[in-house]
Amino acid sequence: MTEKKIKWLFYTVLVGLIPILCRLLVWSVTNMGIIANVLSPSDIVAFGLVLHISNINEIEHVSEMDKIWKTVQNGSSIAFIFFYGVIYTTTLIGDKIFNTIYITYVSLFMAFASLMISYSVCDRLSKSEINITE
Repeated sequence: MTEKKIKWLFYTVLVGLIPILCRLLVWSVTNMGIIANVLSPSDIVAFGLVLHISNINEIEHVSEMDKIWKTVQNGSSIAFIFFYGVIYTTTLIGDKIFNTIYITYVSLFMAFASLMISYSVCDRLSKSEINITE
């Protein structure tokens, strides 16, 4: 694993997981029923937002990359950020209008897709960094 991927894992993925990990920790030490859901869509949204904002930041600081690839990656990150905003809005409106289980599954699916996209961006950037230094 390259240094760039290790930094991505710790600086992006683990930081993005902080809300989920905190909820899991609090859920595990409180009485049953105090925290209704182990997973909250809003925590998953925070994870996805961290991944995509990190993607945009990393891509914008590399000038040697293919411009079409950069545009596609930034565009997909902006689209994901928009959909995460929609999911977050549904959590604000409440569970009387929306099925929170369905929203949780959708946000988990999106977070997994975001993780794969973010890893592929990190992988490509780390490979281009190796090629530049050689």
